[in-house]
Amino acid sequence: SVARSKFNNQFARSSHHYDAYTSHSVAHLAPSAAQTEMIRVEDSYGAHNYQPIPVVINKAEGVYLWDIDGTRYLDFLSAYSATNQGNCHPKIVAALTKQASTLTLTSRAFFNDQLGPYAEYITKLFGYDKVLPMNTGVEAGETAVKLARKWGYEKKNIPQNQARVV
Repeated sequence: SVARSKFNNQFARSSHHYDAYTSHSVAHLAPSAAQTEMIRVEDSYGAHNYQPIPVVINKAEGVYLWDIDGTRYLDFLSAYSATNQGNCHPKIVAALTKQASTLTLTSRAFFNDQLGPYAEYITKLFGYDKVLPMNTGVEAGETAVKLARKWGYEKKNIPQNQARVV
């Protein structure tokens, strides 16, 4: 897209992007040969929904990230708030490890001993009637379609099994 091309050109020419750890411009951080190759592979085989900063991260701890060449950075992006608790927080890693060593995942086709207590806790905390935990946007989209169909049947009186999602 035009906006993406503009961004690429602006980023390549700009000296106003800063490495928060060293307070130096990241414009001087041309990717190493190893990073360039990893970027090439991802660019060749991955979908282009973002234009990432040309740094290949392979390790993180707390507020710090390291690239494959060992350069340390402060993580000001925090995965767009998905990991705003920091990276590899010891309590979170311990809880994940403990649960994963007991039971990694169950299908919603079964009950498990964790979902009920969690659902009770979170609905009371937020004052909701129900909760449907999801781990990807796929479940959110699927649930939205199901709710739209139910609304059509109940509120618009569409005959059963006649609703069409377009």
